[in-house]
Amino acid sequence: MNKVHYNISGIQNTEIKTQLKNALDKLEGISMVNIDAARGSIEVGYNQSTDENSIKSCIENVGCNIES
Repeated sequence: MNKVHYNISGIQNTEIKTQLKNALDKLEGISMVNIDAARGSIEVGYNQSTDENSIKSCIENVGCNIES
């Protein structure tokens, strides 16, 4: 399993956190999603069925921004 970690902004409430988790869970190949709203971070476990670009796109489509 591959893991990727991002610092993100835009998780203002539990509703957005839930939307983000549900959106990522729908991607094929996602095996784990850990969101820490207090720290503004997310860790995603995935296999070769998906890639980092798909994960980033999904996060941004929910309305969160990935910080560099």
